[in-house]
Amino acid sequence: MESVFWTCGFILLCIAFYRYGLPALRRFDSANVARIAREERDKAEPNAHVRHALDVADEQVEEVQEIELGSVTHYLFEAQVFARREEAEEMRARRVGVVARRFYEELPAALAGAAEQGRMSARERASQRWKRTVH
Repeated sequence: MESVFWTCGFILLCIAFYRYGLPALRRFDSANVARIAREERDKAEPNAHVRHALDVADEQVEEVQEIELGSVTHYLFEAQVFARREEAEEMRARRVGVVARRFYEELPAALAGAAEQGRMSARERASQRWKRTVH
């Protein structure tokens, strides 16, 4: 009788996985397929790096929050209250542009630092780190 219960439990577990687990896996797979296709398109597009920088900056900037005070709705972005959503979204878009622009401003220094590190041996890089931490 115990083996019947184990078999029924296993069958119910399989049914639950089929019902709830597979749709989640399909969504994950379709998102993966879309990401791979987008990466392939980006290889051929010369300005894809700009779109990618804007996407990353968009993730780093907070969303516009909606605040209801009685019957009046206000919009909050970076501790600033706006009467209209359009104004708040415009400020958010400007902030995303600033973050993306800062990435491109800091890129030459980061690349120069990486190139400089590439010329040093691992022992020299470790020595440099050690000298900076010990004072």
